[in-house]
Amino acid sequence: MGSLISLIIILVLSVLITKIASESLIHTGLSKEMARFQARSAFTGVGFTTSESESIANHPVRRKIIMSLMLIGNIGIISALASLMLTFVNISENKTANIIRVSIIAGSLIGLWLLSKSKWLEQLLAKIIKIALKRFTSLNIKDYVEILNLKNEYEISVITVNSDDWIANKKIKDINLREEGINLIGIQRKDGTYIGTPFGDTKITVDDQLTLYGRKKNLKNLEKRKRDASGEKDHQEAIKEQDQEKKKQKEKDTESK
Repeated sequence: MGSLISLIIILVLSVLITKIASESLIHTGLSKEMARFQARSAFTGVGFTTSESESIANHPVRRKIIMSLMLIGNIGIISALASLMLTFVNISENKTANIIRVSIIAGSLIGLWLLSKSKWLEQLLAKIIKIALKRFTSLNIKDYVEILNLKNEYEISVITVNSDDWIANKKIKDINLREEGINLIGIQRKDGTYIGTPFGDTKITVDDQLTLYGRKKNLKNLEKRKRDASGEKDHQEAIKEQDQEKKKQKEKDTESK
């Protein structure tokens, strides 16, 4: 039973460690998805090579987080396997004892999965980690999720431009994305060139990766919009919808004064 308890404790700590590491990476500017991917990759020792790896290696705080995960991950995985083997090593015990062991492990894994999905725990860890990073590092922490309101209806998305897309081979000033409530933050060209806060005369070409900020609904609409009559119709409808949002906001501002 002692080895079973050890296994459960190791699994709990593993989930909490990766959760803490993910939140720490998020507060250094990584997106939630990428932070989770990098944390789990480092903890399990998989070692995926991605375009974000260089930004992590060149960032002092991110580098320390990943290095710590690599060390803890090696120890944790080996300990978990050892405990698991010890749990079932005594084959002389009856079947009932083994069923109880399996049930406890299965229940613990389900509980850990539910724990990893807990929004309450995520919010609590985010607050604690933010305070710790400000206190123990010289990094100027920016909570981009809060600043850009990414927890609600807004998000930052990256769209790859295809040849049949509505925005392909058009100048920024001709597509009026701002009128739809969408801001174009930057363009990553296929040749490696990056254009930050592009001007109206900048042309959007095929294979460009556009970094966009706006409402989730608007961004999804733009991503699926094709170069045909329906694409232009969707554009005009998106502008009308944005105008209605502006009117609602003005009414709220007037009422608050």
